[in-house]
Amino acid sequence: MADGLKANNRLFKESYGPRINVAVLDTGIFRHRDFDNRIVAFKDFVNGKNVVYDDSGHGTHVSGIIAGNGFSSRGKYRGIAPMAGIVSVKVLDERGNGKIEDVVNGINWILENKNRLSIKVVNVSFGSVKNLNKGSHAGYDVLVSGIDSLWDNGMVVVAAAGNNGPRPGTITIPGVSRKVITVGAFDDVKFKSGRGPTEECVNKPEILVTGTNIVACSNKQGQYTTKSGTSMAAPIVSGAVARLLYRNPGMTPGQVKLKIHDSAVFHKEYRHMCAWGVLNMAKFVR
Repeated sequence: MADGLKANNRLFKESYGPRINVAVLDTGIFRHRDFDNRIVAFKDFVNGKNVVYDDSGHGTHVSGIIAGNGFSSRGKYRGIAPMAGIVSVKVLDERGNGKIEDVVNGINWILENKNRLSIKVVNVSFGSVKNLNKGSHAGYDVLVSGIDSLWDNGMVVVAAAGNNGPRPGTITIPGVSRKVITVGAFDDVKFKSGRGPTEECVNKPEILVTGTNIVACSNKQGQYTTKSGTSMAAPIVSGAVARLLYRNPGMTPGQVKLKIHDSAVFHKEYRHMCAWGVLNMAKFVR
């Protein structure tokens, strides 16, 4: 099984060019076997550690959805883009909480290292809302501006819609950015996927995918865990974008977003949950 996966990885890279790396702003990453040698960089803005770690497990799960190769499960729990590399940027603590300053520092670090590390996709599986902050809203504006700068510098940014729905106007920050691809979940049984419009009257999220009972890597060697939420929906799309860019490395973020639009399937029952519909994965990655 391992030899077969390695052969597939070689074939994929030889056919479509060099590896594309996905930056994951989250709680870190655990050196799970399913990532083999594809954790290409790690930066910790919470505790300043130099060793690769994940004291929460959330970032590892998100990264597994994107790029786990399924080795420990004999291919059963495989990520969307098992050939992609992960650049893990720890900006959240063991409880999944974070400071805007740390997130902005993480964004700036990605901007500084995007060429060196071949970062083409950035996944953001967290968010907040302005009314949770009793002070100034300026920090949120800086956060959205930073996320927009990633997009403007050629990286496809995929953000979770948040789980504060089903009321209108519940998209979390930075998913409110009009530039990035915001992802909701159509099967929100235990949670409620965030919905637009945003304060700028943008209809968000653009796209829906599954987000309930997603099995992916845990922060224990060879083991998996099940999580639900738009935090799990976003990396499904990030992985799909990575696969698309392997085959079409010259595509711009705008072209990728247009391809998502053209690959959306309208479902009447979900018309109030998103702008475009449910992603047809097979059509999108072709």
